[in-house]
Amino acid sequence: MTGTAQRPQRLGFFTRLLDDGSALDRYRNAIDQFARAEEVGLDSVWVAQHHFHEGEGGLPSPFVLLAQAAARTSRIHLGTGIVTLPLEEPLRVAEDAAVLQLLSGGRVELGIGSGGTPSSFPPFGHESGDRAAIYDRHRETLVAALRGDELTSDGGALYPAAPDLLGAIWEATFSAAGAERIGRRGNGLMLSRTQPRKNWTDPTSPELQEAIVDAYLAALPEGVEPRILASRSALVVDTEAEAAAWVRRGIDRGRSFIDAQGLEVPAGVSDAELLAWLDVHIGTPEQVLATLRADTILARATDVAFQPHPIDPPHAAVLRSIELIAAEVGPALLDWTPALPAPAHR
Repeated sequence: MTGTAQRPQRLGFFTRLLDDGSALDRYRNAIDQFARAEEVGLDSVWVAQHHFHEGEGGLPSPFVLLAQAAARTSRIHLGTGIVTLPLEEPLRVAEDAAVLQLLSGGRVELGIGSGGTPSSFPPFGHESGDRAAIYDRHRETLVAALRGDELTSDGGALYPAAPDLLGAIWEATFSAAGAERIGRRGNGLMLSRTQPRKNWTDPTSPELQEAIVDAYLAALPEGVEPRILASRSALVVDTEAEAAAWVRRGIDRGRSFIDAQGLEVPAGVSDAELLAWLDVHIGTPEQVLATLRADTILARATDVAFQPHPIDPPHAAVLRSIELIAAEVGPALLDWTPALPAPAHR
């Protein structure tokens, strides 16, 4: 471990928009969840982008949704987690982000990455195996536009200008090598809620992410403050009886995932051990705090964002979890206090 991140920390809410219901239900619920996150003092909200596969994520157009969120909120930061940059025209990403930055009063956090469901690439004219090379080209174009470089033969540049977004770029990676590159660029590091693992005896996700954080911090240019976002799966409820019901759902979904991956779980593994391996935290504030305190990455992160996936409970349960995270989990777990209430937004 080569260092820790700056203090105080920031706390956020992350969603893949997987609520039961129609697409419109998902979008309306997400906006309500963002408004509740601001009301209870969270610092940021983050949305994932997915194409074609509504069971993996419900939002193909993050900037459109976040523009509506900007209209419903006044303080909370609005993040993309992530824009799948190989599938986007990078100049259009720059333009959309710049407009959102203006409309939101400078609250955009621009998370980008190369990931995405492999089958989503061919409809956009790309092969999944080319994603890394495409990502690098598109990232360079995006940065050049945000920097204000001339883009046309007659001197045209990004309009509206958004040079401040250069300091709000985050990149996602699963590897130490990727983290080193992100660090050299001085961008924020986005850590997934879980790390890919093939065997029950593999190191835990936090253990694997220690090396990723180390590589990132070691590569940061002198004078650049670290930005490390750790996404984590948590559903916080009021009673142990509620928790038990959601634990059963988490176990059922977890076993389906494990079976689909062809993984072998040793006989006699408890529900608690299985949830820990799946990096899922479910329970009352006290129960969730007990499991999260084993996660060494949280002390090193500048930003932590909790998401309800893969439990994906109903909207009301998500709202209550946001409230309990802000009131009881965040202050006890992190160097964090709720932000002052936002002024009435009209």
